[in-house]
Amino acid sequence: MSKKIVVTGIGASSPIGGTAPESWQALLAGESGIHTLDNDWAEQYGLAVNFAGTAKVDPAEVLERPVAKRLDPSSRFALVAALEAWADAGEPEVPSERLGVDWATGIGGLWTLLDAWDTLKEKGPRRVMPLTVPMLMPNAPAAAVSMRLEARAFARTVASACASSTESIANAYEHLQLGLADVVIAGGAEAAIHPITLAAFNSAQALSKRVDSPETASRPYNTDRDGFVMGEGAAALVLETEEHALARGAKIYAEVAGGGVTADSYHITANDPEGKGAARAVELALSQAGAAPDEVTHINAHATSTPVGDIAEYTALHRVFGDRVKEIPVSATKAATGHLLGGTGALEALFTVLAVHHRVAPPTINLVNQDPEIPLSASVEAQPLGDGAQLAISNSFGFGGHNAVVAIRSYE
Repeated sequence: MSKKIVVTGIGASSPIGGTAPESWQALLAGESGIHTLDNDWAEQYGLAVNFAGTAKVDPAEVLERPVAKRLDPSSRFALVAALEAWADAGEPEVPSERLGVDWATGIGGLWTLLDAWDTLKEKGPRRVMPLTVPMLMPNAPAAAVSMRLEARAFARTVASACASSTESIANAYEHLQLGLADVVIAGGAEAAIHPITLAAFNSAQALSKRVDSPETASRPYNTDRDGFVMGEGAAALVLETEEHALARGAKIYAEVAGGGVTADSYHITANDPEGKGAARAVELALSQAGAAPDEVTHINAHATSTPVGDIAEYTALHRVFGDRVKEIPVSATKAATGHLLGGTGALEALFTVLAVHHRVAPPTINLVNQDPEIPLSASVEAQPLGDGAQLAISNSFGFGGHNAVVAIRSYE
């Protein structure tokens, strides 16, 4: 028998807010977290792009100093978001063996790795920190969260590029359905705003080059969109079975009703232009939710603001919803936050949870001249979702052909 899986806690550290509520309020207010970076990278390395969505609050300022020093920035973000979500959930009393962590990252401890390489070149091997490997490994964020909260059921890590943390939430749903835990902290983190990633993504012609107007550079669905904008941060959801949540009197934001994970097997960076894999991920998520496409009332789109990617996602959505997709309120929240890579799915799932909870679709800022080839119902203003039951999907797609979708239902 299928169990109902509910969200009882949320946490975030993003380019538009140091907490989940701050991020949500800034999103609704149409704020942008994108700005020119306060450093000399562009001049020093000859970078064509020197803007991104850095975190509104440095996680090192939130954590205890000894703890922060032993963690890569990606793990710091993870711990800050997870601790906020845990506190928001009321710090559930659950046996350690029944508490799990499903976490994700796209790249991992990039700063630790490259700083260690610089140290090796400049000062020799004896000056490389003993904690380098534990700090740089991709599972370090999951380990940091599990050790801090004494989660001993499991501490699993997904690394499927920009689909990573949506996949981690889908995994948490399944792990709870299988009875492997009573409570799971699920989410993702990324801290990869670095000269090497800015240079590499730019070489791949993936980044926006609007250096004269960073705050409007991420512009999904616009005819003149020219690439994505990097972001950083983390988001976490506390998930548990409805039975467990009700037994302890927990507040419930929404239900995670299903997840779908597929692979395109098409190209290492490009989407399948026919959208077959992405569409199948949507269909799998709705199937797990026991829902038909006609029941979907909101979509949080992947919408990176790349010329090809936005159209590919529309093609996939049209395969599932047909012409009705033009009527479903859509939010492209990367316009405000930038693209958090492996952390983006968790942040957007959090926004989707709050969208169905408050019955409002967040605005898509910077939407000035909508591409006629992408006739979706996106708006620079928040869109009311109505008083009835809500069912939303949150999409994430990543290099390697990874597709992940979660279905989120309002809790009645």
